[in-house]
Amino acid sequence: MLTLMLGQSFTPPMDVLRVLLGQDLPGLSFTVGQLRLPRAVMAVLAGACFGLGGAAFQTMLRNPLASPDIIGINFGASAAAVFAIVVLSLDGPAISVIAVISGLLVAMLIYVLSFRHGIAGTRLILVGIGISAMLKSWISYILSRAAAWDLQEATRWLTGSLNGVQMSQAGPLLLALLVFGGLLICRTRDLETLRLGDDTAAALGTNVAMTRIVVIVTAVGLIAVATAMTGPIAFVAFLSGPIAARIFGQGGSLLIPAALTGAALVLVGDFCGQFLLPSRYPVGVVTGALGAPYLIYLILRANRSGASL
Repeated sequence: MLTLMLGQSFTPPMDVLRVLLGQDLPGLSFTVGQLRLPRAVMAVLAGACFGLGGAAFQTMLRNPLASPDIIGINFGASAAAVFAIVVLSLDGPAISVIAVISGLLVAMLIYVLSFRHGIAGTRLILVGIGISAMLKSWISYILSRAAAWDLQEATRWLTGSLNGVQMSQAGPLLLALLVFGGLLICRTRDLETLRLGDDTAAALGTNVAMTRIVVIVTAVGLIAVATAMTGPIAFVAFLSGPIAARIFGQGGSLLIPAALTGAALVLVGDFCGQFLLPSRYPVGVVTGALGAPYLIYLILRANRSGASL
């Protein structure tokens, strides 16, 4: 509600409610209904997708670094989107479809390359980091040959932004959240047993291989669709799980808490980038500024304790 009330001008809560109920208020119907509301809805849905997908990977692999934006899945969707914009001169839904398909294919490639008598979290992370480095180079190469207009559009997309979003874009995000998120939450028990190790999970009756496949497909689906709609909003998938664990504790599943945390991160990050900083910044810049120090802290803490990530 606050994001609908606050902006360059303050809108009283009763006026916001009247707009949401369909009343036509001169000026406010456009400001609240067509500018603020689509932005807020997309922030909540995209953040929930990123948070849920990231927490699923981190839980499955028992590693806080096993996040889609660390292991390169986001870069798979980004590389395909940049190629579609610059080389194929596509726009709109076509870019989204290509980005989703590419994200799924990159996830499959990482899984296959890291599979050796099962999946080890550290091996998957290292393979993912290598793939993401290759994709970053590919993106840089395409951008170096792009025309000025295409370069501007591709750069805006790569940053992760809610600028110009429309309510019609919320449909695919909501569908992905209901379908992929629903399947993921149905696997909560099996996913939680993977925390205990593959052998223990199998002894408790969990089909480890099938659970991994379902979790990977659904989590990648969430991340890829969200990335296709808003661009790769940096570190939301990475931060949501650890922040949710701090707030809600680690006694139960973090899937729903991480989804709520991701929604809050994107919503607050977008508001800060628009109104609380000296200049206007896309939400991906704000979340990137938050996530990078935490990543460094996590690595330093592991080094000091002698633990492996």
